[in-house]
Amino acid sequence: MRFKIEGGRKLSGEITPAGAKNEALEVISATLLTPDPVVIDNIPNILDVNNIINLMRKMGVDIQQLDTHKYQFQAKKLDMDFLQSEEFIQKCAALRGSILLLGPLLGRFHKACIAKPGGDQIGRRRLDTHFIGIAELGAVFHQNPERHIYEISADHLKGKYMLLDEASVTGTANIIMAAVLAEGTTQIYNAACEPYIQQLCKMLNSMGARISGIASNLLTIEGVKQLHGCNHTILPDMIEVGSFIGMAAMTGSELTIKNVSYDNLGIIPDTFRRLGINIERKGDDLYIPKHEHYEIQSFMDGSIMTLADAPWPGLTPDLLSVLLVVATQAKGSVLIHQKMFESRLFFVDKLIDMGAQIILCDPHRAVVVGHDRRIQLHAAQLTSPDIRAGIALLIAAMSAKGTSIISNIEQIDRGYEDIEERLNSLGASIQRID
Repeated sequence: MRFKIEGGRKLSGEITPAGAKNEALEVISATLLTPDPVVIDNIPNILDVNNIINLMRKMGVDIQQLDTHKYQFQAKKLDMDFLQSEEFIQKCAALRGSILLLGPLLGRFHKACIAKPGGDQIGRRRLDTHFIGIAELGAVFHQNPERHIYEISADHLKGKYMLLDEASVTGTANIIMAAVLAEGTTQIYNAACEPYIQQLCKMLNSMGARISGIASNLLTIEGVKQLHGCNHTILPDMIEVGSFIGMAAMTGSELTIKNVSYDNLGIIPDTFRRLGINIERKGDDLYIPKHEHYEIQSFMDGSIMTLADAPWPGLTPDLLSVLLVVATQAKGSVLIHQKMFESRLFFVDKLIDMGAQIILCDPHRAVVVGHDRRIQLHAAQLTSPDIRAGIALLIAAMSAKGTSIISNIEQIDRGYEDIEERLNSLGASIQRID
């Protein structure tokens, strides 16, 4: 499938972000930790989330859709034979979120079989933090090179202090889910502490877990014998919020973003303000006025602005692609420093073809020289390499002159729910074509 985009259209109206993809993958996986029903609301209808729901159905989880975005999960009994099957292995290999099944399977059933997961092609994304942390709890790993899988087992898991080598979000989530049913106390230092990890911990506590230090990088988990069911609501997706801010600025549009959970956005609004974008908070909504021009700030000593990703509460790497595109039409220059993934900036050659002035210094750094709208981007034939570059290219095409085509839009569908329908309702012209 492809998108056909008529560029140069102004947007107006209100848009509400969908539920957070990254939180959904974590909390849905956590339902494996109890035989009781768990009800989760605000689940986004996107490809990655639907794939893990379908995979868990195949595993034997009873899943009922209660409303458009509300599901009940009950993992009373799993088909352990299916977890050894080639079908399970192949589905895991195609879905990066499947790695989040490791912690709960090991925590409750004491064994798991995991393939090297797929996902975005944005450079090396190692699993060492997952494996080392869970091995610290007493798990044993066996690599099966013929089937390209890891078989993990543990007679019992025992809590332990550990210092993670990196603040991996999915690594932290997996260790938490393995530790909540382990014997004794687990302490995780240098833990990821982003809002979606906080949400996972709060949900587990409502299920009967004992987790303290939530929102810090030192988590303490006192193991319990069993967990029970609960009700949980997923936060709005902060990456969608940032994408809509950038979209409004790039298209010179007036837009209101509803119900953003402002207190969980961290430095995202201020980062866009550094690019000169005016953002007004109205309760829990964000209002983006029409921008004829916006100017990139400099540092206090007059040096060029640098935007770099970092573990939470730093800037999420998932928004650097959007920020880079937005900077192409700003007044001034900015250095985008992508520290966490070495291939995520390679999509800039497509923006250069559209007329953007970008110098790709190396796999991690790009200098953007803003046009100040003197030169409008022009339409192009584009391909989405990953979710975040995909939405950035969509924003570029919406602001460009002429008709653009974006291929491989399945990547965009993995992270953005009904994106063309929602944007068309604001005045965009996006068609999904074969």
